[in-house]
Amino acid sequence: MASELARRGADAEDRALDYLQSHGLHLVARNVHTRGGEIDLVMRDDQTLVFVEVRCRQRRDYGGALGSIDARKQQRMLHAARVWLSRHPKDAMRSLRFDVVAFEADAGAQWLRNVLDVAAP
Repeated sequence: MASELARRGADAEDRALDYLQSHGLHLVARNVHTRGGEIDLVMRDDQTLVFVEVRCRQRRDYGGALGSIDARKQQRMLHAARVWLSRHPKDAMRSLRFDVVAFEADAGAQWLRNVLDVAAP
């Protein structure tokens, strides 16, 4: 079961990466693990550094993929971004954005830009 979930998650990240690259974003890093958080994709959109959360749900129950990004998940995203920026200080000078790419059931990608309203993490 866990390996099935990991495979589905990796497939969703592959699809999200392809989707974002087809819209002109460039991959900086993937699966950045930090203590207390993870960044699925770090992308560059012109001069903006974009931290991307990829969500995939087979069903739309309980709010679906987008509904799964609760306050706790948002805090983990911010924490992981802070760690990234402490490790890559040049990136701290860039504009920052937090995006979500969500997949639900058999639907295509939903790309939500700037989902967290923060000046800097």
